[in-house]
Amino acid sequence: MNLFKKSLLSPAVALLLYSSAMADDLTYSIEKQSLKDAIETISKKANKPYIANSALFEGKTSNAIKDIKGTKNALDEILKNSGLEAVIEDGAIIIKKKVVVGSGTVLEDININEVYTLGKNTENTNSYTTGSMNTAMKLDLSIKETPQSVSVVTQQQIEDMGLSNITDVVNSVTGLSSNNLDSERNSYSARGFGINNYQIDGVTTTYENGFMTGETSQDLTMYDRIEVVRGATGLLTGAGNPSAAINLIRKHADSKEFKGDVSFQGGSWDKYKGTLDVQTPLDEKGKVRARIATSYEEKKSFIDYYENKKTVLYGVVDADITDNTRVSLGAGYQKNDPRGSMWGGLPSKFSDGTSTNWDRSKSTASDWTYWSSENKNYFTNIEHYFNNDIKLYGAYSYSNNKGESKLSYISGKLDKDTGSGLTASSIQGYDSSQKQYNIDMYASIPFQVNKLDHEIVAGLMYSKQNLEAYNIPPISGSFDRTISNFYTFTGIVEPTWGSSNQVVDSNVKQTAAYLVGRFSITDDLKFIAGSRITTWERDLYYYGQTQNYDYNNILTPYAGLVYNINDNYTIFTSYTDIFNPQNARDKDGKYLDAIEGKNYETGIKGLFFEDKLNASFSVFRIEQDNLAQTDPSGAFIPGTTTQASIAAEGTTSKGFEIDINGEITDNWNLSVGYSQFEAKDTDANNINTSFPRKTFNVFSKYNWDKFSLGAGANWRDRTYNNGVEQESYILVNAMAKYKFDKNLSVQLNANNIFDEKYYANIGFYNQISYGDPRNYTLTLNYSF
Repeated sequence: MNLFKKSLLSPAVALLLYSSAMADDLTYSIEKQSLKDAIETISKKANKPYIANSALFEGKTSNAIKDIKGTKNALDEILKNSGLEAVIEDGAIIIKKKVVVGSGTVLEDININEVYTLGKNTENTNSYTTGSMNTAMKLDLSIKETPQSVSVVTQQQIEDMGLSNITDVVNSVTGLSSNNLDSERNSYSARGFGINNYQIDGVTTTYENGFMTGETSQDLTMYDRIEVVRGATGLLTGAGNPSAAINLIRKHADSKEFKGDVSFQGGSWDKYKGTLDVQTPLDEKGKVRARIATSYEEKKSFIDYYENKKTVLYGVVDADITDNTRVSLGAGYQKNDPRGSMWGGLPSKFSDGTSTNWDRSKSTASDWTYWSSENKNYFTNIEHYFNNDIKLYGAYSYSNNKGESKLSYISGKLDKDTGSGLTASSIQGYDSSQKQYNIDMYASIPFQVNKLDHEIVAGLMYSKQNLEAYNIPPISGSFDRTISNFYTFTGIVEPTWGSSNQVVDSNVKQTAAYLVGRFSITDDLKFIAGSRITTWERDLYYYGQTQNYDYNNILTPYAGLVYNINDNYTIFTSYTDIFNPQNARDKDGKYLDAIEGKNYETGIKGLFFEDKLNASFSVFRIEQDNLAQTDPSGAFIPGTTTQASIAAEGTTSKGFEIDINGEITDNWNLSVGYSQFEAKDTDANNINTSFPRKTFNVFSKYNWDKFSLGAGANWRDRTYNNGVEQESYILVNAMAKYKFDKNLSVQLNANNIFDEKYYANIGFYNQISYGDPRNYTLTLNYSF
């Protein structure tokens, strides 16, 4: 090893607390025999299944090998001069045929259902990591090969940690955090900036904060895993913050046999939930398959008056039209039906400036208030592999998210002694509808030059979003706004409601073309470069004002380098531009100019324990102009109760992250993440201080025969905003599972075991809300 590699490897070992001793050190000696028998011998010893067309082995014998160290090295030796190649991906061995094309070679296609399932779906893998993901740039890369910070929350993590919705997932991912805006809305952040980049199966989705319709309450019943890319993702998402992109990957019908799971849950605050997930073939050969996943939940709360009913229904049909072509067609539905919904939070200060300290059950809601939502999504996609491994992919999705609400907003100056001073300053009803149309088409073209692998991806995207919102005012004189004593407050009388009138009509269109390539400079050095051209336009009617914005042919470049130090370690660096039109408005009601900036990142990644554990360390720097910050004058956007914003110049965020996920042994899973950053404006003032600068997450599970025990903790650093402060705190969680047999199991999850009392929101509307107290969930699951 040369001096350069040694200098890089040494600090990496110290930092990640691992060494090259964790590499695949199995030794193989195999006599000359049939190639199929040799592959099976290696597969069994490595404890990795293999996938191959049996016709590939006909008439072929293996080379004899002796004392070859490493599974991949052994495979390469026995396959020499056979015309075949082995690839190890997500713990499985793929055997594929090489076809000579000109001066290079390309790999022959394999069954598309095997390609789709292998290294992607995380069900039944028992793993806390995955073999490949393409959220970052449409290239199917392993986490180690991706020149950005990426994480995946697998199906096993969802089950073990008892995660039930997207907010739960966000709070478990390295560097991400959430704030509750009120009982129905949450905001997410990473690296000091809000997250507004959502994808479903890689198709970008957006929403309007002020008229959320259950987006941050999405249930996980229909999703296999959640992939997260931290930092800027403008290459694929176009407009967006340099915080993170959250990609929700749907479950698919991959089983050629009838199978399913049914589970029942009971928990704190009268929580009851039933879930059914069934797959079945629709023809004799299993080329056409269907899957239905559904759940129903009823749950009360530690907060007075609040309760919610949630219904989820998901169905998908996957068809292998040919061995090389797969088509998916499906739909998803979720309905949230809450009662006792809060608009905003509790008063954070008394009129004398001292801090309040409410019981966590205190609410500003009335028993008639609600903020219900209904989400419908329809999608179809097609994927085809040609014989030279070129892939064509096309996807279309349509969603319609509706919201209905009747709410009361409580504000004023609260007298500490008498409880007077608050009023129902706003009592309103709203109906809203957010429709989105998305199209994504791309081609992936792998090729070889001088025996080095390369790949180019070229694509087109189109999206259209329409938001319509209607206000339903109360009839004057039909209610009393006065709250004589908030200490004894139990709600206000519901008013008589008037006729609705439209207050918002927003239309946003985005069209884009992108091109990205992954080029092998050497076997160990990969260069990734690409660019996106985006046209973005908005036509807006907002509370009587009409505004039009457009940005034409915005160029977003991307570049990255990945260097393999050895089989365990890689170093990487990447750069991309930032472009993000904003929803924030100033005190005159005008939208702020688009955010512009740059994103830099570099780090080291490791892959250990037979490629079952991913570890990474990354350093980042983000520079932005026009970033929205709360207007220090305290002004509101005209016609609303939303605080106005100003544009901050010269905003910079810099920090580092450590992320470790996977298996240490077949019985021991581990997830660890630490993040730290500082974000300041051009005057060195801290920005977005309601989100923690430092976070630490850990969760680990160990299996003993029929028993599984797991425990973890989430630590958040001090936060503050608008004179409200939350000291650092830690939440401790645990789980225990017992398998009666291979089909039946019971699991207990305990959250916030030490009953930490903490703010889940600070400063939004100058108010506060509390996080969940100690709670339990018991799950009975049966597989068939």
